[in-house]
Amino acid sequence: MNVSYLIAKRYFSSKNKRNIISIIANISMVGVAVGTLALIIVLSVFNGLEDLVRAAYSRFDPHLKVVARKGKSFEATPEMLLKVRELPGVAQFTEVIEDNALLRYDDRQMVVKVKGVSPNYYVHNHLDSAMIDGRFELERNGGRYAVVGEGVQRQLAINISNRFAPLLLLYPKNKKKISLDPTEAFNDVRIMPGGVFRLERQYDDQYLFVPLAAAQALTGYDQKRTSLEVQVKDPDDIRATQKALRRLLGPEFKVLNSDEQHVALLRAVKVEKAFVFVTFTFILLIASLNIFFSLSMLVIDKKKDVAVLQSMGADPTTIRNIFLTEGTIVAFAGAFTGLVIGVGICLAQKQFGLVTMGTLASGRDQPYPVKMLWQDIALTVIAIIVITIAVSIRPANQAANIQIRDNI
Repeated sequence: MNVSYLIAKRYFSSKNKRNIISIIANISMVGVAVGTLALIIVLSVFNGLEDLVRAAYSRFDPHLKVVARKGKSFEATPEMLLKVRELPGVAQFTEVIEDNALLRYDDRQMVVKVKGVSPNYYVHNHLDSAMIDGRFELERNGGRYAVVGEGVQRQLAINISNRFAPLLLLYPKNKKKISLDPTEAFNDVRIMPGGVFRLERQYDDQYLFVPLAAAQALTGYDQKRTSLEVQVKDPDDIRATQKALRRLLGPEFKVLNSDEQHVALLRAVKVEKAFVFVTFTFILLIASLNIFFSLSMLVIDKKKDVAVLQSMGADPTTIRNIFLTEGTIVAFAGAFTGLVIGVGICLAQKQFGLVTMGTLASGRDQPYPVKMLWQDIALTVIAIIVITIAVSIRPANQAANIQIRDNI
């Protein structure tokens, strides 16, 4: 039988406690409960936002992306492409030429990011569902077409129904001597607009898809490519295929998975989540200071009880454990309440979408995403344990140092 726990539980549930001590203890529990539920909710929202970012880019990003470690392009020889194609785990890959170019339409112009892709690109991408006008077909009936983002289409007022107004793409020639004649300084490609997509603002406002042959003519890359976008046979086995590609291609290439393609953005979310955790942990610490005050007052109120226990043979460790356990009970009563409420709110948000981020372009509301992880709950519990010990140890030591002769 744990004597320290029984006495601490008695002190916690006693109705004869001094009123001010009871009030401070209740304030402590409420503060810990609010801090805990806020921490659980906020961390879950950050987890949801991280998944939302991944989902937003999943329709655009390949499973794996091969890029040069140095420079923005590399020589894609037939031998290299054959080795990648025959690698176990690779379902297919797309050759990509991606670079900035000047886009003109009528009397308007802007700098866009041109992405030239090989004909099999439409097989593995999910942009068909993102089309709001026209079709995602870059080659049709012997003609070449461009698919532009909604932001580009809106800024240049592009009318894909107008068959007499092609898009004009301009790209600077790689020449050592600069010509004063602007027609000699740029490669140009004319191509008809064939569709408009709406995916994510970062892409909508700057991207334009064209056939790979058109991008080759524009940039003069010939066999050079800026990347290879690889789709794997088994999405659950991406890591093994990634390692195999790295071994095959050598140190001159980087093979990036979906997270590594947006490492800066995802790192920013993780860093912000870490700062939020630290901030709310400090809030929990401040809320737990009331436990320190309530325990200190309880020690003063129970001096005679402590002296009696010492006269009956209780050692300083037992006395110390009584008040440490009392602080633990107060903290965990609040933490358990906050945890239950926080989890309940997250489940309700996930099920019913109580709070929204605003209305999407599609016309429906986007609820705040939430995703609970056991790691976050474990970190919250560990933080509460550390804080509880930190604020309870001094009052507990004071109780253990109480002298019998002074209090009986």
